[in-house]
Amino acid sequence: EVHLVESGGGLVQPGGSLRLSCEASGFTFSLVDLHWLRQAPGKDLEWVSRIDIEGRPYYTDSVKGRFTISRDNARSTIYLQMNSLTTDDTAVYYCSTNGLGTVRGQGTQVTVSS
Repeated sequence: EVHLVESGGGLVQPGGSLRLSCEASGFTFSLVDLHWLRQAPGKDLEWVSRIDIEGRPYYTDSVKGRFTISRDNARSTIYLQMNSLTTDDTAVYYCSTNGLGTVRGQGTQVTVSS
């Protein structure tokens, strides 16, 4: 059974940084592309980033240059380093085994507020 556990969220001021983690189990981690998605209050689930099995990153335009996705296959964990955060980044962040978020963890709340 696929199990994904996100952590690292919190309250941060605009311009601040957070690093999210997602620990995975139940599948061969190194053979799966992994994604971060987010859902802001009152909005649909939004794809944010993907890292493929070769470690190549992909980002939605609104986070390019500010977010960095990475993976550690030895720890079955992906990360999302988020810098220069704005209030528009406030959301629950999920990791997923696909870009639609149909298999995802419980999420971690990120709140950007002064």
